[in-house]
Formats: sequence, structure tokens, C-alpha cells
Amino acid sequence: MAENLVIVESPAKAKTIEGYLGKGYIVKSSFGHVRDLPKKGINIDIENNFSPKYEVTPDKKKVVKELKDLSKKANMVWLATDEDREGEAISWHLVEALGLTQDKIKRITFNEITKTAVTRAIENPRTIDVNLVNAQQARRVLDRIVGFELSPVLWKKVKPSLSAGRVQSVTVRLIVEREREIQSFIPTSSYKVYAYFLAGGSSFRAELPSNFETEAEANSFLEKCKNAKFSVENLEKKPGKRTPAVPFTTSTLQQEASRKLGFSVSRTMSVAQKLYESGKITYMRTDSVNLSDFALANAKEAVIKIFGGDYCNPRKYQNKNANAQEAHEAIRPTDFSVQSAGSDNAEKRLYDLIWKRTIASQMSDAELERTKITIDISSSNEKFIATGEIIKFDGFLKVYLEGTDDEDQDDNEGLLPKMEIGEELKNQSITATERYTRPKARYTEASLVKQLEEKGIGRPSTYAPTISTVQKRGYVEKKDIEGQEREFVYLELKEGQLKRKVQKETYGADRNKLIPTDMGMVVTDFLVENFNRILDYNFTATVEKEFDDIANGLMEWTKMLDKFYKPFHHNIEDTLENSDRATGERELGTDPVSGRPIIARIGRFGPMIQIGKQEDEEKPKFASLKSTQSINSITLEEALDLFKLPKDLGIHDGLPVSANVGRFGPYVRHGNSFVSIPKGTDPLDITLTEAIELIETKKQEDANKFIAEYEDPSGTIQVLNGRYGPYIKQGKKNFKIPKDKDANTLSKEDCLHIMANQPAPKGRRKK
Repeated sequence: MAENLVIVESPAKAKTIEGYLGKGYIVKSSFGHVRDLPKKGINIDIENNFSPKYEVTPDKKKVVKELKDLSKKANMVWLATDEDREGEAISWHLVEALGLTQDKIKRITFNEITKTAVTRAIENPRTIDVNLVNAQQARRVLDRIVGFELSPVLWKKVKPSLSAGRVQSVTVRLIVEREREIQSFIPTSSYKVYAYFLAGGSSFRAELPSNFETEAEANSFLEKCKNAKFSVENLEKKPGKRTPAVPFTTSTLQQEASRKLGFSVSRTMSVAQKLYESGKITYMRTDSVNLSDFALANAKEAVIKIFGGDYCNPRKYQNKNANAQEAHEAIRPTDFSVQSAGSDNAEKRLYDLIWKRTIASQMSDAELERTKITIDISSSNEKFIATGEIIKFDGFLKVYLEGTDDEDQDDNEGLLPKMEIGEELKNQSITATERYTRPKARYTEASLVKQLEEKGIGRPSTYAPTISTVQKRGYVEKKDIEGQEREFVYLELKEGQLKRKVQKETYGADRNKLIPTDMGMVVTDFLVENFNRILDYNFTATVEKEFDDIANGLMEWTKMLDKFYKPFHHNIEDTLENSDRATGERELGTDPVSGRPIIARIGRFGPMIQIGKQEDEEKPKFASLKSTQSINSITLEEALDLFKLPKDLGIHDGLPVSANVGRFGPYVRHGNSFVSIPKGTDPLDITLTEAIELIETKKQEDANKFIAEYEDPSGTIQVLNGRYGPYIKQGKKNFKIPKDKDANTLSKEDCLHIMANQPAPKGRRKK
């Protein structure tokens, strides 16, 4: 038996490290956390200093037993979990779960999985940092308290099965507030003027620095320009430079991978995890921009070798965030001489991005020459301005240029033709185009991460799970929005002729943006009204700062929780007793048939339309909204259309056929059978012929599904064709058919034998 047991978090990491350590060491994985608060109940003794009641999670009992057996046989247990707070807590939980004594454990950390880093860590062990553990415990306990006490309020006051969370609810608030800004935005128009000139046989563009507010003003200016002369009034050339972006932190990697690779935040973290565990990059959860001396030397060597000495400019970056504590280095390649790495295309693309960003940060500035030309108009006091930029030395731009979320960026600076002051210019045309102001852009995952970081909400390790959670909970959707059409005026002066055209453009279209659902908006409004302190951005950031103070040993975690809990619990009790139900109710108008009010609101099963009120003598009528509709924007006419459902289509095989919308989308009903209507087909538009086609297709699928049926005292036994092949079904239980058996020839006895001799279920590893 090996003298040393090394415990890491993931099996991929274990395999890599075992190869570095060799004989005398066995490396095993804990597969993440081994203990947690049980799912049922709060499991925190609030009266006893917020003492948490941990248990070994059911899926980790086998892992813990194996590790305990191995630890008993080993002379020393090396706890090599990740170096952030979560990793420190995992090590602490392992000590507790395995019953390890302090003389038998050594804590080691490394932010890259290389032989040098692992060997250095073994040579410099330390003890478990209790402050980091307590910071993680404080976060876990606080989030459990908030979720456990706040969610039932939502069940009672909004809708069953909803959830709330300290960080997730604030994140949804950001998205809701941005959507409300967009909905309330009233665009104004102005006229942007561009002129196109010829100089030295080359064409270039210039613009008026300010817009005209009205068409009349733009038209008047163009009239003045009909017989005007244009000349170069001033020409300025200034040297400039561009400096490279700092190395990647977790949030900047997530943003840039979204912009340049189209990766979601969770995908970026998943791919980065694989690169880290295979020893290709440093630890991917960090808010530090620092590079180690070893990395700086390695990067310098690579820059000189690949690009030459002129391109080399080593830089040491300092963190602006004083509480950057998740790791000691930025995300970087472990070996800069390796320009390509990864086992699949996604890993290769992300590694390429990390390599280029880090290498660029150690390269020379790009040297530019910026030119600004002022053009005089003989008939007006206005001036046209043309700007250009020449790259004299590309420097870091040879490798990398940072992306941007600015959708309005007008990147038209380029090379301008050679001109002299006083030179007369030939005008080709002048245009004045009506342009509308635009609201702030909806959040992408990348821009949301940037906003969360700027406001101090969450930490690098929480961004991806938070964004995933708010979508899974149904508070936010990532979707495309179809734009609307509008007209705009286009004026053009060319060869002395002024022409006016009315053209069309699409506005408001969005792709892959985060948009709040009706439920997200109603829940946010309720929480802001009743729990404004919890939903306050500054409060959330202050809590993060207190976690940092706990990690640095400046605050006791139980005192921090005590300060939070008393006012919070009082707030819960007060809201349960005194607040009204939240439905997002909006009256649309009056039903022309009954004269009763038509209301859009959140119901037990989601967004709905209601005709009449509960207290009316006649019961209210209800209809579910389509997936494309919202209680905030649905019109009276659209609401009335929903009550045309169920729509009777006719008779087929002696049974009525109708179309309707239910909890799971639109469907056709044929007697007691239900068939889903394909996505994109409106149940109000479907014909009897189309419905019959769907019904018959479903019948054929059901017929193909059935193989055999046997009656048995314990319940009917069926042999069926399923999505993954044939199987046996009895009641609610399904049974696998062995590969060497033909489902079409199974007798009742065969089925009973197979059911009684099912293989033991394989252990499933949690992702």
C-alpha cells in the first residue's frame, strides 16, 4: 500500500497528478464536495450560533468509504483540492468525513497542474485555512437561510414551487430593470450627415460632428451645399498608441469567449475546467490579473522566439480589486511554447484565446498615427470632420485585439488620402439620414457577467451557476426577438440634385439575449416591494465584502449571520402576515359578449387571461397565454382570440376533433387522445385535414410501440418499443431486456424471469 494518499477533486486531475508523483503516492478523487446540508429542511441550528448540520451526500457514501479505507492504510493524507474557498471547504469536509487527525494531514495547493507546481506544493505543505472555510460556510448557510425562508413566501403569495436566492434574485432584478427601461424608452430621431469627397484620386468619408434635429434643418443645410466649395481648413497628425488588455480573469474570459467564440458562460467554464485538469492552463476561477515571475519569463522567451525582440515588452499587472482572493494568478497557459492544445475543437479554440490574450499582454504597444482633417464649407459655418488611423507598428495587434459589447460602435477609421491645408476637394455626394435613438441593449450572458462584477454581486465561481439557475427556474429566457418595421427619411445631394426617399428599416430585433419572463417580472416586483434590503445591489455587494473579511480573518462568520438574520426573519413574518398576493394583474378591457372585465395575470400554472372576477355570480373563464405572449404586452384583441379555443375542427372516425392550448403547449384532441401540434403552427389556424394527419401519425407510432401484452396478478405486463429500444413495462416500472433476447418472441415466463433478474443499477456520477 502507498505511504501517501493524495485527494483531489476530479478524476481527470487525479490521473494527471499521479503520473507526476510516481511510486509511494496514490491519487484519488473526491468528485467534488462529499458533505453538504441535507436537501430536506433548513438543517441549521439558528439558536445555537447558526451551527450547520452536515451529512455525507447519498451519492458520495461509496466514495467516502473508499477514501476512509485508503486513509487508514496511508501514513500521510495530502489534501490537494482547489485553492479557492470552495476547495478549502472540501478539504475541511474530507477531514471531518474521514475522521482524520491533524498529525496525519497536509494541505497543498497549486494553480497549475504541472510537475514543477505539484512538486513545489509537496515541498511546501500548510494547514487548512479555517478563515477560508468559514467564509465558504457563511455563504452556504446564508444562502440556505434566504432560500429556505424566502421561497415559501413566494409559494403563498405568488405561485407554488417558486424559489428565491440571495444572488439569483438580484440577478433577475438587473434583467427585469433593463427590460423595463427598453419597454418605456421613447425613441427620438435626428439627421446624421455624411459627405463623400475625392482627393488625389481616392474617396473618403467625413461627417458633421453634430446631428440636425429636424428634416427641415437637414434639408436647409443640403440646399446650402448645392453650390458650396469644400477645402481642407486644418490637418492634424498626432502619434498615438494602443496598449494590450490585461490577462484573463474568470469574468473577462467568460465575456471574451462569448463575444469571439459564441460560448455560453457555463460552457466556457466547462471547457476551461478540462484544459486545467489536463495541465494546459492555470486555475480558471480567479479574479487576479497577476502573472508569476516564472510565467513572465516563459512568455518573454516565447514572444522573442516567435515574433522577435521588437515585439517584447514584459509587464507585471496589479489587481485593482483589493479583495481578489480566489487565486494568485490570472488564467494563462502553463507553457507558452505550446501554441495549440486541447482534445477537441472547443478546447483548442478556448486555449487559443487564452494563449493569444496572455502573450499579447507581454508584447509591445501598437504605435499609431491619428489624423484629423477639418473641411471648410464656403456656404456654411458647419465643418466636416474626417478621421483616420495608420498603424506604424502593429505590436500586440499582430496577435490579439479585445472584443467589445458596444453595439453602436462605428469603426470607420482607416487610411486617409494625402492632403494639404487649403486644398480644394471634389464632393461626390452628401447624405442626411434619419436615425433614431436606441435604448440600452438587453443583456447577453457576457455583458451580464460584466455588470455583476462591476456591482460586486457574486464572485468568479458564482457567475456561471447563477446565470444557469435563473434560466432553469423560468425567471429568464435566452431567446431571439423579432424586430418591427418603421420608415425613415433619406436625403441625398448628388451632382446638384437633392432627392428625398422614404425607406424602411427593422428595429428592436435581438438575438440570443436574456429576457425576463412574466413570472420573473412579477416575482421581482414582489421581492423589491417587500424585501428591498435583500434585493438592494449595495447590500448584496456589502455581503460579498463581509465574506472577504471573514476569509481574511477580520470578522467572525457567526456574528455576520446574526446581524443579517434578525431583521430578515422579522421581514419574512411581516410579509406573510400583511402583504397581498402578487399576480401582475393587468386589466385589458371589457368582453364584448358578457360585458365582464378581461384580465391578464399570473395563475397557478403560469401566465393566463381571465374573463370575469372570482366574486362574480358566473364563474370566470380562463385561457393560457401562448409561449410568445406576455401579460405585460398582450392586447385585448389577442386575448379574445385565446377564447376561441378550444376550436372545433369536425369529426373523424365518429369522434370530435378540436384544437387547444394546454400547460405543455398547443395540441389536437381526438376523443380522449391528445396529440401535440408542431412548433410554429397556430392552433387557431390548423385545419381538420392537418389534424387528422397528426392523429393518424400518432396512431401509427403507438401501434409500432406495442409488441405484446400479458395479464398477471401483480399487474399487466407489456413489451413495448421505446426511444432507446424494446423494454418491459409493468405499472410505473420499466425493465431492461438483455441484448441476447429478441423482444418479439418473449413469453410471459420470459418477461417474469427478466423482471426478477434485473442487473443492479450503475452508480451515476453527479455533474
